Amino acid sequence: MKYDVVIIGAGASGLMCAATAGYRGRSVLVIEHTNKVGRKILMSGGGRSNFTNLHNTAENFVSENPHFCKSALSRYSVRDFVELVERHGVDYHEKTLGQLFCDDSSKEIIRVLLTECEWASVEIHKEVTVNQVLKQAEGYQLNTTEGKIQAQSVVIATGGLSIPNGGATPFAYDVAKQYGLTVLPTSAGLVPFTLQPDLLAPLKPLSGVSHRITASVGDVSFTENMLFTHRGLSGPAILQISSYWNPSEEVEINFFPEFDLLNWLKGQREQRPKADISTIMSQKMSKRMAQILCELFSLSGNMADKGNAELEQISQAFCHWRVKPSGTEGYRTAEVTLGGISTTEVSQKTMEANKAPGLFFIGECLDVTGHLGGHNFQWAWACGFAAGQAV
Repeated sequence: MKYDVVIIGAGASGLMCAATAGYRGRSVLVIEHTNKVGRKILMSGGGRSNFTNLHNTAENFVSENPHFCKSALSRYSVRDFVELVERHGVDYHEKTLGQLFCDDSSKEIIRVLLTECEWASVEIHKEVTVNQVLKQAEGYQLNTTEGKIQAQSVVIATGGLSIPNGGATPFAYDVAKQYGLTVLPTSAGLVPFTLQPDLLAPLKPLSGVSHRITASVGDVSFTENMLFTHRGLSGPAILQISSYWNPSEEVEINFFPEFDLLNWLKGQREQRPKADISTIMSQKMSKRMAQILCELFSLSGNMADKGNAELEQISQAFCHWRVKPSGTEGYRTAEVTLGGISTTEVSQKTMEANKAPGLFFIGECLDVTGHLGGHNFQWAWACGFAAGQAV
């Protein structure tokens, strides 16, 4: 079997690359080792696929080289992908912070991509495993469970290590190392935190309760909801900050972002001097949450007995709670993989490996990790398009 382009991995970036290359008249084969295409697309957004974000910029990505993603993102914008889904009649809506979701199902995004691939005469072979990628005098030979396949260009779009039950493997990193590319240390990103038993025990009754907070690590902060779980802390604010957290670091949590808690407490002391502090706090959060946090922070007594210094301590406890996670839930629940193939090893315009002409790397396997909210999909569309224009 001979093709101009073989793409390994039928995820978001792989299918975008395939359609783009096919429309250029290239003969394209996509190889997928599982029995489904676009598994992460199907799982995303609670089954409705948060397929992009209206506010997407290079600032929404974590990478050792924060400038790397700018070229691809500028050449295939959010507007470009929105126009694509609109052409295919996909109804969508905007949620908070510019997140775009399908009205119906994430299957709509799969339908768009597969239709584009069909129109571009792309072949897709599922349940085929690639065992070797070998450089030849001209192009590459792939040794697969379907036989030997010849290709002028090979695109690795197999993703990272997140959600292993979705088919994740280290294949991309293995091929990169085979051809002398630097692979940076990887870790789980956009992932819930776990807590030590002594902290988890008093918080367990709050499992399933959410509250709007600001989570901070160093000078990076995110203000969204936090969710208490039976293993620790989750929710959008926690997932976001997890991509900036290093083991042994503390995370600061402010339960009252954009609210002057201290001045409010002083007012409550005048209005309700006989009320207990947990009763006062239950006006701003659930009664159960107020009671448990007051116990955790060792706060008790009537408001009338609290001087300004004590009210300030209460405010500090709720606005500067410093938590030291025991770790994360790992790749099993992580939405993305941090780190990966160094962007110094590939062209920012084409995604071609500098040390291996004709070999391209796109998507999550690269050291480009987006924030929560559709940014990682926009990166997939943009880098897939960039490589598809070059293969």
